[in-house]
Amino acid sequence: MTTTAAGPLVVTAPPVRAEPGWPARQRDRLRRLTVTHGAVLVRGLAVATAAAAAAVAATLADTLIEEREGFTPRVSLNGIYPAAKWPSDQPMCMHHELTYGSPAPGLLIFCCLTAPARGGATALADGAAVLGSLPAPLVDRFVRVGWELRRGYNDAFGVPWADAFGSADRATVERYCRARGIGYRWQPDGGLVTRRTLPAVRRHPVLGQPVWFNQIAFLNEWTMDPAVREYLVAEFGQDGLPFTTRYGDGEPIEAPVIELINEAYAAHTVREPWRDGDVLLVDNLRTAHSREPYEGAREILVALGDPAR
Repeated sequence: MTTTAAGPLVVTAPPVRAEPGWPARQRDRLRRLTVTHGAVLVRGLAVATAAAAAAVAATLADTLIEEREGFTPRVSLNGIYPAAKWPSDQPMCMHHELTYGSPAPGLLIFCCLTAPARGGATALADGAAVLGSLPAPLVDRFVRVGWELRRGYNDAFGVPWADAFGSADRATVERYCRARGIGYRWQPDGGLVTRRTLPAVRRHPVLGQPVWFNQIAFLNEWTMDPAVREYLVAEFGQDGLPFTTRYGDGEPIEAPVIELINEAYAAHTVREPWRDGDVLLVDNLRTAHSREPYEGAREILVALGDPAR
């Protein structure tokens, strides 16, 4: 059975412990629905452990990929990761996962082991709809110059570069950066600064439609809590922030532009509260996701699947 409302398409499934073969039998159907609708929530599987979640993710994805250049520390549990650490009382803004990745994951598989007592939804927004609601001159500028991601890796804030790149060997990190067009500069204190320019709009490989696919707003300094931004600027300087985004030509992005992008996401946001055992498939190229504030325990795992080339 499938239902749809002000949220993702919902597919009802039998408990995986009762019918362990159901995900494999329904795999092609679920993947088609994910492309068509942008996301599918499978309810009823009753996935209760990390091992069960990893098994479901491995069944539904063609390939599971390892995270690189992450912004929060997390360790893979048999191919599936804990949700990114973020204060429970603060929202995590809309973004597509690893848009700067080479390649980015095309499919995300979220598994809810423990639903929060209140809030905490993984909300969704359609990238094509967001693109269509942004002012044409702004879109044209980003199409023309792209967007730039700037990162400053240090031991005081965020993820150290050795953890982000999966190696403490400078030569290995340099080869990684050169292969992906990432500019890099080593700091006297041992830190690392990187820059890369990426397209802001991409064409969906199956649907053929252009989509707003980036982390321009999510990783920009103006999306931060003002007190956090002021602290980071004071600590690291305007050009040494742990992360921020700019226009692809290096010009700063104005605060009202970031506000406009976040408003476009908000206008197209849908949500469905988590229940224990839910599995959510998200077409990462088409659909952005966020995490809303919550109360109580919340345990969500996520698998990064199917490299999008």
